[in-house]
Parts: sequence; C-alpha cells; structure tokens
Amino acid sequence: MIKIPPYLKKGDTIGITCPAGYMATAKAEKCIETLQKWGFEVMVGKTLGSRSKNYFSAKDDVRRNELQAMLDDENIKAILCGRGGYGVGRIIDQLDFTEFKKNPKWVIGFSDITVLHAHLFTKIETASMHAPMANAFNEEENKFVRSLYDAIIGKKAKYSCAAHPYNRRGTATAELVGGNLSLLAHLTGTPSDIDTKNKILFIEDIGEQIYSIDRMMYQLKRSGKLDGLAGLIVGGFTDMGDTERAFGKTAYKVVQEITAGYDYPVCFGFPVSHGRRNYALKVGLTHTLTITKSKTKLSE
Repeated sequence: MIKIPPYLKKGDTIGITCPAGYMATAKAEKCIETLQKWGFEVMVGKTLGSRSKNYFSAKDDVRRNELQAMLDDENIKAILCGRGGYGVGRIIDQLDFTEFKKNPKWVIGFSDITVLHAHLFTKIETASMHAPMANAFNEEENKFVRSLYDAIIGKKAKYSCAAHPYNRRGTATAELVGGNLSLLAHLTGTPSDIDTKNKILFIEDIGEQIYSIDRMMYQLKRSGKLDGLAGLIVGGFTDMGDTERAFGKTAYKVVQEITAGYDYPVCFGFPVSHGRRNYALKVGLTHTLTITKSKTKLSE
C-alpha cells in the first residue's frame, strides 16, 4: 500500500534544495515569493546559488547531505527541488530514508527528479509529486503552476486535454507512475526500477535525438515495461533533434508505432513536459484515465 504524505496547510515549511544541477538564486526568487504568498514558510538550502564551478549545484556529498537533512527534518513538510538536470542518480544509494518513513513528506520536481520519484515508489512505497520546479514560477502564475498549490493542499486532480490523432481510446484506473523517459530507461535494472505492470505510465522528454527516443522506447519494450500497462500517457517531447540523415519520424510517431501492438488506452499531447504545460501529478496514487474521441481526462 502506497503511503500518502500529509497535505500542507498554511504556515507549513517547504524546503528548497538543488540535488542535481546548478541554479542561480535569482531564478528562484519568484518561486520563493509565490510560496510565501500562498501562506507557506520557505527554507532555502545552500545548494541553491552555491559557488559550484561545474555543472552540479555542489559536490556529491554536499548535495546528498542537504537533501538528507531535509528528508529527516520533521519541521519540513515538503521538499521542492530547484531544478533537475543530472545528479540524483549519483547520490540516491547513499540516502537513508529511515526518518522519512516515520514522517513522510512530499518530494516535488521533474526531469532528473524522476530518479527520486521512482525510488520513493519502488523502495519506500510513498507517493511523491511530479510537478513544476522553481524556474516555472518566473512566468506569470498560470494554471500549471497553480496546479502545484492545489496538489500540495490535497485537492484532487481533474485534468483534461484535446484529442490527438494517435490516441487509442479507452478507460483505465490504476496507480500513476513515470516521468522523464531518459531517466526511466536509465533506471532499468537498478534498485529504483519501476514495476509498470497494471500501472498508468506517463512519459516526457527534452533535447533528445529522435533515434534516442526510438532506442529508449525499445529498451522499455524489451525489458517488459510496456507489457501489461493499464494505460500510457505521452506528454511533451520538446526540443527534439535529428541526425544529418533524417530518422524519418517524429518522436510521437516513434512512440505510436512501438506501442501499436498493445491494447491499452494511449493518449498523446498530455500537459506534462519540460515546458510551460506541466501539470502537477501525484506519483503512486490511483488515477482514472479516460480517452474519448473528443478529449482526454485524467482524474484522481
């Protein structure tokens, strides 16, 4: 049984940390201001705006220790990751979730934070939140950023999007899992690997070559990750590249062809992505996916 962390109330503290890539403090100022406007206290970790001179927000041990402290601190009710990038996979096996299990909290983020979501679901059996991170707040407050507020206070998700020509109609009710396709492929065979059978899986990605999407989808297929799904949600595939000799397909066409032999419902173009259109999704909780001729709906 998946444990659901307590939802937040006004006055609760949200910790902000950067467990992967570097983020300048200025890029998180609007986020901090908005969280405070929503009625929350904010504790900012030293990894935000650190003096790191390379890709990461800080050395592995510094990132690990700060995240560990926030996982352990019972006064922090949610952890919002400043950004993704790359780096959580380097520290995930050194994290101790003993105290977290006693006092679970919402871990929030996407992209590289997919590693944390997968680990929390698989090893700790606790729900988490695939949702906008600090940089998303720099645009004017929109329904996607607002969906994070609704999610952390416990409002049940009720999302919809337009139909897509590649959609396969149907209805599924199951636990929702997934995240960034590159990270899901990377996690195959690791202790954090997700058992996708009888789950609704969602995927998205950014900045990949089309052939890489094809390769990663075949990795999911060959490792059994596409077998026995309850449903599949295909989000944004943004900033895709192509080789000099064109691969000859779009990312969506790649996914559509590789999943053509299955009979579960599949939707394309759902608002979960590295772009502005990125709804907060509660990983591990049961959702209902309904795909009709006119629209797609996802609700708790």
